Amino acid sequence: MISLNEKINNFLFYLGKVRAYAPNSIVTYKNVLLEMNSICHYYEEDKRIILDITPLRLKIVNNSKKTIAKKLSAIRSFVKFMQEQEEINIELIGDSVIKVPKTLPKPIDKKIIDEVLQTCTIKENLVITLLYGLGLRISELATLELSNISNEWIRVRGKGNKERQIPLLNNVYTQIDSYIQHENPKKFLFEKDGKEMNSHQIRYIFSKIFKRSGLKATPHQLRHSFATHLLHNGARISDVSELMGHSSMVSTQIYTQLKNSKKLNEYSKAHPLCANSNNIGE
Repeated sequence: MISLNEKINNFLFYLGKVRAYAPNSIVTYKNVLLEMNSICHYYEEDKRIILDITPLRLKIVNNSKKTIAKKLSAIRSFVKFMQEQEEINIELIGDSVIKVPKTLPKPIDKKIIDEVLQTCTIKENLVITLLYGLGLRISELATLELSNISNEWIRVRGKGNKERQIPLLNNVYTQIDSYIQHENPKKFLFEKDGKEMNSHQIRYIFSKIFKRSGLKATPHQLRHSFATHLLHNGARISDVSELMGHSSMVSTQIYTQLKNSKKLNEYSKAHPLCANSNNIGE
């Protein structure tokens, strides 16, 4: 893997000695590139270096259009230098227009989620854990079949019948297995009187859990909390978008094809549920 710091230094030297840029201009380039390097992701994939600057784009989204344009121009010049002068096969992603919604559901603090889980029955605990731990929509949770659950993955069908696989953490799978042994569902994970529970029934369970704790929350808040907490713990935005099956978090153009093992590794490092095993109520 290349050293981005080394390439940045090479680029700044090139600007000064070859292109004869003014010292102030070089400092401007340096500041932008160091800021980029401090928060962005780069990794090797299919013999290419992928430089994902999406975290920087989200950080500067409220800057003026002129400032954003200048920073992107500096980064593109740096990438072009690596391609042409250093002969490095590098691809830049995240430099296109990103539309960030003006309002988003407020994420629920993990401490609050942990406290709520302590009061839950085994079924209630699993509802919260899957909404928060996998970022599922409540409609996806309602239609989750036992045949689509393995000890490593859960396969869900989202909007537009688009199917995706989500890595399953060991402690979450253990919780699912304990629930199945306790409740003995036949086809769907969540059933009532031998039939699939619909979204309204699961939403009622969810509301009852938080109301009991004196809180008002929505299932979508847990889904948003899943994404927010992953990103704050260093997960790549492109990975989170894929895990959620929801591209509106970032530009729809920002996607990378990751090997399953690599995706699971990054996901496992970032998700807060990996750090602890929640107690299951009876």
